[in-house]
Formats: sequence, C-alpha cells, structure tokens
Amino acid sequence: MPADETVTLGDLELSAYFVRATLPNQPVAGGFLTVTNGGDSDDTLIAASSDTAARVEIHEMAMQGEVMKMRALENGLPIPAGETVMLKPGGYHIMFMDLSGPMTEGDTAEVTLTFEKAGAVTLTMPVLARDGTAHDAHGGHDAHHKISE
Repeated sequence: MPADETVTLGDLELSAYFVRATLPNQPVAGGFLTVTNGGDSDDTLIAASSDTAARVEIHEMAMQGEVMKMRALENGLPIPAGETVMLKPGGYHIMFMDLSGPMTEGDTAEVTLTFEKAGAVTLTMPVLARDGTAHDAHGGHDAHHKISE
C-alpha cells in the first residue's frame, strides 16, 4: 500500500506516495503521490531527482484525439492554492528514467521533490506491485523523510 505517512513541507502536504515495481530490464518506472496545498498562494513542483535513476522528470499522460500521449512538463506541475493534485497512473506522475537497477516490490526508492516556493523534500517511497497492491499490506518498511535545506 502507499505510504501512510503525510509529510508537511511549508503549506504543502504530501501523502500516499509510492513507486510501481518494474519488470526485469525495464528502464523506466512511475512514481505517484498526492499533494495538497493548504496555503493561499500557488506553488509548482519544478524538479525531482533520485539515485535510483539517471534522470527523473515530472510527466503527464493525456489524450490527444484518440491517442494517449506522455510528455514532460517543462515548466513543472502547478499546485494551486487550496487544491489537491493527484499524481496517479494514467495522469500526472514522476518518471524515473534510465534506472540503475530494478524497482522490486517491497523495496523503497528515495526521491527528492523540489517545489518553487516550499523548497525540497526527500521521500522514501515504497515500491508496490505492478498492479498497485502489496502482498504484505505494510511492505515491511516504514516510510521516512527528510527535508532538504
């Protein structure tokens, strides 16, 4: 199951974060979370990084005509004041590219998210089964985080 801990960074609350497990030799993985902006000013998720991948980008999947297309959000992902933005399969997500190794169910992946106003936070994201479930509901891992200066 996604992390059950909510991390607070300024006016932002980050929750339900996880990464999907990969197939052998799969070069990419998707990361997901919910961001709630409890403040009165907009913020933007502008960058992501992780030691588990050579590149980490903020992506969206959207229908263009009858074709689902994925693209990087060059200007980041807006997090409007007073709203919740969900990064979920089939929509916005964190794309881990050129993985250093497989994302294995039950493991964790550290990812640092940088917001334009709130700053940076490092989340330890549990790796869940490809279908979004976990054999052990707690995955055997506790979620931890650290806020970067």
